[in-house]
Amino acid sequence: MKRIAKRLRDFNELVMFQHSIFSLPFIFIAMVVAAKGWFGFNLLALGAVAAISARNTAMGFNRYVDRVYDAHNPRTANRPSVDGRLTGGSIALFTLTNGLIFIGVAYFVNPLAFYVSVPVLLVLLSYSYFKRFSSMAHIILGISLGLAPMAGSIAVSETIPLWTLFLSFGVMFWVAGFDLLYSLQDMEFDKSHGLHSIPSQYGSDVTLRLSLMFHVVTILLWELFVLEASLGWMAQVGIIVSILMLSYEHYLVRRDFTKIDRAFFTVNGYLGFVFFGCIILDEVMR
Repeated sequence: MKRIAKRLRDFNELVMFQHSIFSLPFIFIAMVVAAKGWFGFNLLALGAVAAISARNTAMGFNRYVDRVYDAHNPRTANRPSVDGRLTGGSIALFTLTNGLIFIGVAYFVNPLAFYVSVPVLLVLLSYSYFKRFSSMAHIILGISLGLAPMAGSIAVSETIPLWTLFLSFGVMFWVAGFDLLYSLQDMEFDKSHGLHSIPSQYGSDVTLRLSLMFHVVTILLWELFVLEASLGWMAQVGIIVSILMLSYEHYLVRRDFTKIDRAFFTVNGYLGFVFFGCIILDEVMR
């Protein structure tokens, strides 16, 4: 039993299960808006399992293909995929299993969800290779998480209305923006190992300005989402809080690069749930 518990902890550390918080709120935001309220326990469970299994697939694959680089990076050298706690075979099996779970869950959601499940996985997996040849990897990661609201809308209505696109593209720029900040930690490592990232190619000043620009675009797109979906004043409160939280994130990073983890995980983790809470309140109060 202890061995099983330890293995579960290792896999949890491998994919950082708790970081599923980035995509989950936006899946459920789309589901709430598409359903104009509560969408049912069945879709709640299926949506959660789909989001978690999709992320586990992407993260497992990323850890598998990046093992050689991670072993030489002091920041990642103690990951289970590198230090011997998990073998390459076990990571590959974990990744494949989660991919099949995602496709299986999509089958039980509706036909459209099932048809797009494999293309969605291919997009998620492609991120792991982009850094080898293109600094667009930040955008690819943004696209990967930006698919979450579309998935939520498809799950409820089998459609992708215009407001979903505004929400999804907002998520894309939000994620790409905070990934730029996170990548500042590996700027020198990426340079020395021939990996492509915007920090390693253009430096920290350009990265900070581009990240800020991405987050300004994020807020504009989320405002268009609120207007297009005809949401009320609590949704606007969510926009205002998002502005404050993103501003605080940039303040933390610009003040001290050692605060990047706090900005990346804490601020962004709370942002999605605060925005989701405002959308729920908006639906309840209408």
